[in-house]
Amino acid sequence: MKIFKLLSITVLLFIGTAGFAQQFSYKPLNPAFGGDTFNYNWLLSSATSQNSFTAPANQRDQRSELEKFGDQLNKQLLSQISRGLLQQQFGGIDFSQEGTYTFGSLNIEIFQSDEGLVINILDISTGEETQVIIPN
Repeated sequence: MKIFKLLSITVLLFIGTAGFAQQFSYKPLNPAFGGDTFNYNWLLSSATSQNSFTAPANQRDQRSELEKFGDQLNKQLLSQISRGLLQQQFGGIDFSQEGTYTFGSLNIEIFQSDEGLVINILDISTGEETQVIIPN
């Protein structure tokens, strides 16, 4: 009799649990992984509200007008000094003449083409090359 009761309780338990089972289904929220595209704005606003990082302030933007003027003046003075040194060192070089010039590790080639005046600048030490085309 005890075995019959135990067996009937066990059968009822299995039948009862089978009736409540269902298949799991997964639907992603993120539109990048197949979710609804209307979730994009919600996810973006949620992420930005949780973001505690701030971009570092650019020091260039925080300078006063006087500091900016001083920097520009320094650049102009250095440019004039370098022009003067080049003039003393190499004399009056006319870059409108075709040819090849070497300044330290820079190799400059100047020639005329259909597009205009072409200036190839090659840094021999690093292999970097720049081409400047001045149209006719």
